Amino acid sequence: MGDTEATVKSKKTVFVTVGTTSFDALIRAVDTHEVKAELLRRGYTQLLIQMGRGSYIPTKSEGGDETLAVDYFTFSSSIADHLRAASLVISHAGSGSIFETLRLGKPLIVVVNEDLMDNHQSELAEELADRKHLYYARPLTLHRVIADMNLDSLIPYHPGDATPVAKLINRFLGFADD
Repeated sequence: MGDTEATVKSKKTVFVTVGTTSFDALIRAVDTHEVKAELLRRGYTQLLIQMGRGSYIPTKSEGGDETLAVDYFTFSSSIADHLRAASLVISHAGSGSIFETLRLGKPLIVVVNEDLMDNHQSELAEELADRKHLYYARPLTLHRVIADMNLDSLIPYHPGDATPVAKLINRFLGFADD
């Protein structure tokens, strides 16, 4: 007898990425009971964690009626498939991860690594959060951001057109307009 749509709970995956860095504070935060319970309450069923070079190992779980399925890995040649399959992405504040996720139109929570010196990444995350393209958190505020987020309020990100800037530079350099 095959499974029907009514008997199979739809999968909603949260993908967490730290890129090539070590960001144990983020991995610890998503591994807390509070964050997992809030994700489950909001209908998410799976948590997939790309933990990078970190030393903290999250707790794996098969999932079930009252628990999230949790799995992790260190690195992948490409995270694009994981991003595409995700219903929600929680990411470090690296610009590559942020813009790749936004271009795919995925809801995004950016968690800033407060241990980094001269953290220009927080400026990018704050600006994009102010423009309502993503949510912004710190490891200790992640559970509250998840509890309070309204994904319908996010505004899709559309990359800018660099043509006017290129034309201005060409004019400045003495090249003819095309």
